[in-house]
Amino acid sequence: MSSKFPNTRVRRHPERGRYDPETIYGIIDEAWHCHVAAVRDNLPVVIPTLHVRIDDQLYIHGAVAAGLFKDMGRETPISVAITHLDGLVLARSLYNHSANYRSVVIFGIAREVVDADEKMAVFHALADRIALGRWEDARIPNDIEVRTTRVFAIPLDQASAKIRSGPPADDPEDMDRATWAGVLPLRATYSTPIADPQQVPAIPLPDYLTRLVTPDA
Repeated sequence: MSSKFPNTRVRRHPERGRYDPETIYGIIDEAWHCHVAAVRDNLPVVIPTLHVRIDDQLYIHGAVAAGLFKDMGRETPISVAITHLDGLVLARSLYNHSANYRSVVIFGIAREVVDADEKMAVFHALADRIALGRWEDARIPNDIEVRTTRVFAIPLDQASAKIRSGPPADDPEDMDRATWAGVLPLRATYSTPIADPQQVPAIPLPDYLTRLVTPDA
């Protein structure tokens, strides 16, 4: 890790830290959104947004007028956080209650994407990240939409993952306590798609969405 962003090193529970790209990329790719932090007028600002990873770059996009992008356009350091909450850990003592999670924190200076081909590649990746096959089904962005959308790339060379899994870590003196202890798993799942009521005539659910909501069908 570069000394420019020393905070990438996990200090609290360092045994939970991971620094290999395979782990970091996997956590990023499974997430639908991230939180981007910047400093604006000496105050911290945190904005949630969708993202997509292409190789070793994290891409986010939004309106030209977005305040976050004005901050990023000044080439000041930013931070990005991504978290999957996998379970609530119930210990015998309240103090030792915890959570099982997989998280990534990224530090860096964003690069604005100005090349039209790279922008379109990001839009393509975002569409297929939502549902593989969506890019071919929906109308692609026109020239005006491309120009009025800002895209930023954040390098992933200053990133670390932190992971907790497994049962509670109770103190020895609490192990015989008659209190239920364990993990309450959490997971995100697709629900039944809801069609736009203005869609006339009714269009059947495309195969690429059917595969998402009923993967075993």
